[in-house]
Amino acid sequence: MTTITLSELRLSPPLTLARSDHQQLARLALAGSGHSADAADDLLYELDRAQIVDDPKMPTDVVRMGSRVRFRTGRDERHVTLVWPAEADIAERRVSVLTPVGTALLGLRSGQSITFRTRDGRPQMLTVLGVLPPEGEHDDDGPRAA
Repeated sequence: MTTITLSELRLSPPLTLARSDHQQLARLALAGSGHSADAADDLLYELDRAQIVDDPKMPTDVVRMGSRVRFRTGRDERHVTLVWPAEADIAERRVSVLTPVGTALLGLRSGQSITFRTRDGRPQMLTVLGVLPPEGEHDDDGPRAA
């Protein structure tokens, strides 16, 4: 029996991005935005391999900018909102897309898993457990009751 360690495992599931998010994220990554070159390179890699869809056709269970996401890494389960770097606030659970976790979340569907490296180089596996669309967006069923 062969044992595979997390450092050897490479999960790279298909990603889906809304056209408007893709364009803005590409500009952000290319500009560097004062962040590390590694973060920008990681984001560009994910943008390059993503399937781009028109905004109205974006599935609601895919993580996009502004999505509220429930995910698991190891034994830890977290709830965060994926945001632009200027809006990030870890105390408010607002995670920048230019962090390793933020880049890993981008474009995943509920139920998908991906491997990534933390800032200190440790391998991690992340699984999306649930996605809520950005606030102000609703499902095709119409607005939700207050």
